[in-house]
Order: sequence, then structure tokens, then C-alpha cells
Amino acid sequence: MSAPVVILVEPQLAENIGMAARAMANFGLSELRLVAPKNGWPKKGVREAASGATHVLDGAKIYATLAEAIADLHHVLATTARERGQMKRVFAPDEAMTAVAERVGRGERIGLMFGRERVGLSNDEVSLADAIVTFPVTAEFPSLNLAQAVLLMGYEWRRAAGLATLRFSGELLSPPATREALLSLFASLEETLAGAGFYPPEKREIIARNMRDMLHRMAMTEQDVRTFRGALRTLSRRGSGSEES
Repeated sequence: MSAPVVILVEPQLAENIGMAARAMANFGLSELRLVAPKNGWPKKGVREAASGATHVLDGAKIYATLAEAIADLHHVLATTARERGQMKRVFAPDEAMTAVAERVGRGERIGLMFGRERVGLSNDEVSLADAIVTFPVTAEFPSLNLAQAVLLMGYEWRRAAGLATLRFSGELLSPPATREALLSLFASLEETLAGAGFYPPEKREIIARNMRDMLHRMAMTEQDVRTFRGALRTLSRRGSGSEES
């Protein structure tokens, strides 16, 4: 699936370009277009800020105007935190990327426009887009860092494209303990505790049952049982050694 193109309009700081490239790489976006970057290109410090996402920077293309940067695209979205008074559809990032994924599936090329760090996109630049994407931020502080905006759009793109699978999960690497293993553990634990004088004589059975219930609630694995029994063996050996001395 062809991912959307990220277009940064007149970015000013090398660090922001580098961090935007890093955000792109995090979520599988690789095509970066820069419109009239301040102080030219390449910028000192941009590669350090990219933190390894140099393939995005190496493939970046420079354009003199926004019109040139979007000329080959079929659909363009403008990101902004301000209401522009333009009769354009306005989307949240998740719904915007759902529509983008459908368009990409039909073979369309999509562009995501991001404005200058301080003032964002101009109204004329927004007018070149098909729709607006805005973020559900607080009214008291709606401004996002350039790389943050790219990150949010990249995240929603990956989700909408069906690519948002977790890199690892918390599934058990050891199978659940068998009843035989648990019963053996109970016996070892109770024997060790009795040898250490843990049980009051009149409450041994009640305490033992309560401890079995505690261990049942842990839903122990085979590895859990082996670890627990190993700890009990060590404690038993040390206890025997101290008595002999």
C-alpha cells in the first residue's frame, strides 16, 4: 500500500524536520517533501534529530512552491489548529485516515500538509487542500509541535491501513501448570513451612487451605511452579545447614 506523502511547508528548524522524519519512520511513512525550507537544505543538525531515520531524509525532495509539491497528488489534506472560515470538510485524524486508506486502496496518491512551526499554514495554502484535519486538543493550548502533528497523523494512518500490529505481546511463554505440579508444590510449601515452625498447631489446615487458594488465583505456569519449588529447596537447604551448625 502506497503511504501518504508528508509535505512540510517552509519548515524553519532543522531539529523539527529531523524529528518529523523520525515520526514518519515510526509509522511507515517514507516520502517527505519540503517546500522552501528556511536557510536551504540540507540543514545542520537535521540528521542527528532524525535519530536513525536517515532514509527519510535521504529521499526528501525540495520544492520552491507548494503548488509544485502537490502537483502529482490526487487528494491533499491540510492540518491546522485554527478555524479558517473556508467551506471545507473538517475531519479528526482517525476519520481522515480511514478515508485516506480507502483512497490509497483505489490507487490514489495522498498528501498531508503541515505548516510552519510558528504560524502554521496560510489561508491561501489551506485553500489548495481538499479538506482540513484538526486535532481534538484543548482550547486553552491547541498548538502542536510540527513533529507531534506528523506523529499523530502517522499513527492514525497505520491504524487505518490495518498495519497497527503490536511488535510484541504479553502472552504466556510457559504453559499453565498441571494439577499434578500444583499439588506437588502445595506439598513442598507446606512441608517447608511446617519445618520452619510457621504454622500455629491449631490453624495449620486453615492456613494451608488459604495459601492454596492464593496460589490458585495466581494462575501459575509450569515455569512459575519450577521457580517456586527451586526457591523452597534453597530455603530448606539453608535451614538444614544452620541447624547442623
